Amino acid sequence: MPGDSSVNFSVLHRICKLVVLLCFLHIAVTVVFYVRSFDFRVAFVQNQQSNYNIPMFRNTNRVVSSGLEPAKEEKVLEQPVKKLEKCPETSPLLVGPLRVEFNFSVDLELVKKENPNVQPGGRFKPKDCEALQKVAIIIAFRYREEHLKYWLHYLHPILQRQQLDYGVYVIKQDGNDTFNKCRLLNTGYAEALKEYDYNCFVFNDVDVIPMDDRNTYKCFSQPRHLAVSLDKFNFRLPYVQCFGGATSLSKEQYLKINGFPNNYWGWGGEDDDIYNRVASKGMSISRPTGEIGKCRMIRHNRDKMNDPNPQRFNRIAHTRETMYKDGINSLKYQVLSIQKLDLFTTITVDVGKP
Repeated sequence: MPGDSSVNFSVLHRICKLVVLLCFLHIAVTVVFYVRSFDFRVAFVQNQQSNYNIPMFRNTNRVVSSGLEPAKEEKVLEQPVKKLEKCPETSPLLVGPLRVEFNFSVDLELVKKENPNVQPGGRFKPKDCEALQKVAIIIAFRYREEHLKYWLHYLHPILQRQQLDYGVYVIKQDGNDTFNKCRLLNTGYAEALKEYDYNCFVFNDVDVIPMDDRNTYKCFSQPRHLAVSLDKFNFRLPYVQCFGGATSLSKEQYLKINGFPNNYWGWGGEDDDIYNRVASKGMSISRPTGEIGKCRMIRHNRDKMNDPNPQRFNRIAHTRETMYKDGINSLKYQVLSIQKLDLFTTITVDVGKP
């Protein structure tokens, strides 16, 4: 029996020593893994903080770390933005004389499908070159929905082929009081500039359509008369002072004449007043040739509340006296609504009463 006890005690002693060794080994392994995991956590946090400092959608320097060695900086090169070349003075897309008819119905949904690059509000700019001018096309409007459809149908393709950066603004007079075309045109000028830095303004009657896309809707060194040869006048200029239908003025030219007169209520006289303003400032009217400047006018009866202005001749005679106090500097109006439609921007305004 005593012999057996000594044997058992020796075995037990060895087992205890083995257990102690295993415990030390377990502790050592645990410490090693803890230290390693701590290093990983520190590296991970540093890497995340570095990433959070990188603004979204920008190329900059970013920190790349494996977690096992000091972080290294990796330079990400910025991609240069390719600058578009200027569009040519004469667009290569022009086709020349056009057939213009008004014996069909215009579907604006179809017009939109045929002009997919026109953006909401009637905005367009060429994609493959930088347009030479930024052109706001302004139409004084009331009661002419069918005429506007024809205008949009014909003009959007023309204006795109002319490689213009343009927007179409239809300025609609609210109510049924006497029509005031020039006050609406002045309003269009003021409102268009609130949206974009236009430097050229085309003022187009809604019933006048050019018959040649070489008749470019842009501004020149002198105020431009675009509707030179109307079919209404057998494609002839009715008189040399004629300056209506479709005209263009640069921002500088427009401000030089103080815009257009605000006091012409009803039909007639305002175009001659504008001509007098241009002439009084030492400028001349430029025109395309009679062939290129051909236009068609949509025949119609005169609108209600747009009767001939009985005061027009007296006002024309005093343009040089009134132009400095009657114009863009005295314009008053109230915007009632602005709608960005597929093919144009319509701005409904209250321009007051006579």
